[in-house]
Formats: sequence, C-alpha cells, structure tokens
Amino acid sequence: MKVKILAILLFAIAISITGCKSASEHHQELHNAHGDELTVGKVQKEIKVGMSGADVATSLGSPNIVTRDSEGNESWVYDKIATEVSYSEGQTGIFLVLAGVNRSSGASKTTQKTLTVIIKFDADSKVKTFSYHATKF
Repeated sequence: MKVKILAILLFAIAISITGCKSASEHHQELHNAHGDELTVGKVQKEIKVGMSGADVATSLGSPNIVTRDSEGNESWVYDKIATEVSYSEGQTGIFLVLAGVNRSSGASKTTQKTLTVIIKFDADSKVKTFSYHATKF
C-alpha cells in the first residue's frame, strides 16, 4: 500500500514539474514569422536602380498596385499591413487531490506593422527610383 501511494505521489510530482513554464518561456514561444516577408532590409538589399521588373517581381513578389504616369512609365506599389496577436498560456500544479495548488502563467503580444514601397520604372522598364515608409507599433 505504501509503495502505491509513493508511486502515485512521484507520478504526480513528475507531471507537475513537466508542465511548469514561466511567462517569459511562453513569451519566447509566441509565433514569430520572418521567412519571406517583405521588410525594409529586403528592399534595401535586393532592389537596385537599373533592375528589370521581372527581377523586382522575383525579389518582392507581385505589387498591390500598378499605375502609369502621363509619360507612360510604370510605378509599382507594395502596401503591406500586418496585425499579429499571439497568446501562450500554461498551468502548473500538483493534483488537486494532493495539495490543491494550481498556478497559471502566460503572455500575450500584439504588434501592428505597415510597409509601403514605391518603385518607379523608366521608359525601358528598368527601376528608376524606389522609396519606402515603414511603421511598427
């Protein structure tokens, strides 16, 4: 009988320890996608004056807006807006039967970002100028 109680107690402690995470550990687990997203750094690194439209499309993907000015030159606008809300939560505790102790912890994060990139092409469809504006809050 004592062996059974000791085994149950050890099992309960092992389960409660494995489920133990602090708020900072949850914060580190929040979704953080950086793969192929459009960033100022990517624009600065990859877009060069004289590039073709095909090269720009390969680097940045398709633009949101394409316009032509009065001289027939194209402008491409990449306008990206992102809101990310992440939440991570966990609970720690020893079985209620044993001690009645329960603690929860978690973290949440909300971020909004905008990036507008304007690329203007010359008469030969090569990049003439490009500009960008980014915000993060």
